[in-house]
Amino acid sequence: MKITVEIDDATLQELQAATGERKKGPAVAQAVEEFLKRKKAREFGRLLMEGAFDYPTPDAQAEKRQGY
Repeated sequence: MKITVEIDDATLQELQAATGERKKGPAVAQAVEEFLKRKKAREFGRLLMEGAFDYPTPDAQAEKRQGY
């Protein structure tokens, strides 16, 4: 899918250097994918800390082994 976005030249050059991509499109696509991956990881971490999943955490397992 093609889109048009305005990105500052210096930012785009920095993005291309950071991603190692020579072309603008692949650099932006890689950055967007990385952003989404990190956002999902943060959300998973937040849910994990809130106890949204029904499995014991490593701390709970250690406490169970030690008889707390």
